[in-house]
Amino acid sequence: MFDVPAVLSMHEQTVARWHQEPLDNPYEDFLGLACQQHQFNFQLWHEEDIARSPDVGDARIAQVKRAIDRFNQQRNDAIEKLDDWLSDALAARSIVAEPNGPINTETPGSAVDRLSIIALRIYHLDEQAARIEASDEHRRAVARKAAICRLQRDELGRSLSELLAEIGTGRKRHRTYRQFKMYNDPALNPYLYQASNR
Repeated sequence: MFDVPAVLSMHEQTVARWHQEPLDNPYEDFLGLACQQHQFNFQLWHEEDIARSPDVGDARIAQVKRAIDRFNQQRNDAIEKLDDWLSDALAARSIVAEPNGPINTETPGSAVDRLSIIALRIYHLDEQAARIEASDEHRRAVARKAAICRLQRDELGRSLSELLAEIGTGRKRHRTYRQFKMYNDPALNPYLYQASNR
């Protein structure tokens, strides 16, 4: 299906690179889609940092909130594209799941999204652990959190690989779950469509 260790490596490398250089996506096929999805999480992370700053004015907060909504919508759309890619790959290989086979509580695309967020968390925790001016207690506390995040990443990565193997043999069913986010849709958000009638 797709190579989970390659996704983990891409997450780690791009987070480090994007903190020094502009966002880029040199990948193709599934990794290209996963990198694009990862970019939305990267941008969300940093917009949310700004939103929590007490010295940012209301006008800037409004801009940040709109950016967060936009990136979050793009992030969710990208998760669906990851799952659609997997559906297409299964169809191309003529893999049909057992009709009554179990379905997982989250899709592979959602797991890739969680792994992306964990990669961001690890990077920023490591950054905190390296702060020279921070107390020893602070550095030890964040190093413990980073170790837990690495364990969670490794376990989730293994679980995703196992899920893909089961989907790839037809033992588990796969489906793209549509988010149907309503807040950005002028036809579905009551505040937006009522405002247009005023």
